[in-house]
Amino acid sequence: MPYVLRDQAGNIKAVSREAMDSPGWEPMDGKSPEYLQYLESSLKDQNAFRESDIQLARVLEDLILLLIERDVIHFTDFPDAAQKRLVQRQSWRTQGKGLDLLVDDEKPVI
Repeated sequence: MPYVLRDQAGNIKAVSREAMDSPGWEPMDGKSPEYLQYLESSLKDQNAFRESDIQLARVLEDLILLLIERDVIHFTDFPDAAQKRLVQRQSWRTQGKGLDLLVDDEKPVI
């Protein structure tokens, strides 16, 4: 059974799967339309944030590749784990896995 915490207007502001020791938490039917609407709204917000993170990661990857291409940094300056990740992503890009690019894919950077 989920538990909810409401704001002063009575709207759900937080949910938990377990009972909380803090005051104000109340049990709620997991099939309640109000509860389901809150979850749906929260998922939309989280998906938008995740999409933003993915786009930012792509920008940072492109920046790294650009700095390597211009000899500002060297590929070997990165830890082994980062090198492996960059090589894997470059491989996915050259295989056309549908990743958006900001740099020219015609010539490999790494």
